[in-house]
Amino acid sequence: MRLLIIDDEPALLELLRRYLMRLGYDVETFAAAEDALARFEAEPAAFSMAITDLSLPGMNGEDLIRKLRERRPRLPAIITSGYPYQPRSADIGFLQKPFLPQAMAEKIKEALKDPV
Repeated sequence: MRLLIIDDEPALLELLRRYLMRLGYDVETFAAAEDALARFEAEPAAFSMAITDLSLPGMNGEDLIRKLRERRPRLPAIITSGYPYQPRSADIGFLQKPFLPQAMAEKIKEALKDPV
């Protein structure tokens, strides 16, 4: 399963990439929403899920998920944020920052409904 992870915090991206790869996921990370969107549009079927920070330069995470879902309407998605937040869509998971990598892994399993 390939995960698309977008966050403008490079240290967090690297931590999540390493941890989730150890759990068996294939992970692609991006610091900019536009770069992630371009990669996804090149190969939308390659990704099992998108995980994005809510606050990104140029585009917020909810708008990014909306754009990704224009290509893949049922793409599982999780939004992370350091601020209290309630996704507008019931089919978008949410994880409050700061979080432990294990919490992210549990949220991914829940969203995918597939134990890795």
